[in-house]
Amino acid sequence: MNNDLILLGEMILEKKYEIAQALHEDRLSGVQMTEQEKRDFKKLEAHIIDIRANFIGLFGEALIEHTDQQKTFDKILQWGKETGEYFFNLGAPLDEALKDTSYYRIYIWEAIEKEATLKKMSASTIFKVISIIDPVLDRAVYSFSLSYVEFHQKTLENAKSAFLELSVPVVPLTKGVGVLPLIGNVDTERARLLMEETLKRSAELKLSHLILDISGVMLVDTMVADQLFKVIDALALTGVKTIITGIRPEVAQTMVSLGLKLDGLMVKANLQQAFDEIQLVKRT
Repeated sequence: MNNDLILLGEMILEKKYEIAQALHEDRLSGVQMTEQEKRDFKKLEAHIIDIRANFIGLFGEALIEHTDQQKTFDKILQWGKETGEYFFNLGAPLDEALKDTSYYRIYIWEAIEKEATLKKMSASTIFKVISIIDPVLDRAVYSFSLSYVEFHQKTLENAKSAFLELSVPVVPLTKGVGVLPLIGNVDTERARLLMEETLKRSAELKLSHLILDISGVMLVDTMVADQLFKVIDALALTGVKTIITGIRPEVAQTMVSLGLKLDGLMVKANLQQAFDEIQLVKRT
């Protein structure tokens, strides 16, 4: 039986490009593409066939090295990481990419069936092949999906981080004076970034005064107020004086009902008042 498994494995390795090409053509037969998509795909097609052939070759290696299943699984794991990232970067949807699974199963087994029939291999050999091939394919689907999802999640996190950074814009007004217009809700993650980015940008711009405008903040609860106070205290330690502007009437009512105190903080109705106050302080 062992010799039969090795023969089947060597056959798959020898014909991996032939199998990959037939599989590839069948897979694309039902796919509708525009002329531009066809031209773009043509540039990638040879590489995708290489990926298919190398993947098919792993099944041949699995049969040849059937006594060392872990070695095969390690190869499959590496393949999944690399290929999952590649197809994610191509922009291929995960469900569309996973449709390839049935094609691999069909074409690999078709090649094995022809060779097994030609060589008159026993039923026990076929059952052994099944016990090797199916777990490898299942592991490949798992590792590919895991890699794809990990890169998708990483991209979302990077996009979120970029968005959060843009949501803490310290804008210079005049020499030593900047404004930070806050818009939207302030959650825990944004509050952390608010502290980091505000201190960093204030140092970079060499600010002496920062106007913190919260006219775009719809809700100020104890958590939001606490985070704002911490930012203001941290800025004070670096020599930056903060003026709060834009407290909307409904926000003011909420702050009063919560018992939030703004003692010791400078509060102005709008940016113009805050700017005038800063100019007055600088002249005296």
